[in-house]
Amino acid sequence: MSGSGGTSTASVSSAPPAQEEGMTWWYRWLCRLSGVLGAVSCAISGLFNCVTIHPLNIAAGVWMIMNAFILLLCEAPFCCQFVDFANTVAEKVDRLRSWQKAVFYCGMAIVPIVISLTLTTLLGNAIAFATGVLYGLSALGKKGDAISYARIQQQKQQADEEKLTDTLEGEL
Repeated sequence: MSGSGGTSTASVSSAPPAQEEGMTWWYRWLCRLSGVLGAVSCAISGLFNCVTIHPLNIAAGVWMIMNAFILLLCEAPFCCQFVDFANTVAEKVDRLRSWQKAVFYCGMAIVPIVISLTLTTLLGNAIAFATGVLYGLSALGKKGDAISYARIQQQKQQADEEKLTDTLEGEL
């Protein structure tokens, strides 16, 4: 029985995460820490949002608590040890590309704000939204250096000058 569980774990972990293609280790940990802090922020603000009689605030608070659970499940599955499928979900989320995570996290953070635009929902979802922004920035890739950019511009300028001289010689 343990042999079959070990082989399935090895086959799942053999696929490289899509995230490691351009992220440094410290940026990956920054994104994870931001996700955990965003989950804590969403949970606390969601609880405060639920203490009201206004139904839209209660709906936004419940959505924020659900966001907190999903963020913890995706970014820190060790916090959700009571959930049987936590590690499976975390492995699948790690295989997503950075832009997909960015869209997912930012979308999750915007929904409660659309439901009920209050200061509690804005502040509670700010860190969760920032997590999506961090993943989105990592999807853009590494910034090039000035020397490479100058070299590319110089090559383009030389190509333009050659075209200009070819057209001028063709007219003579």
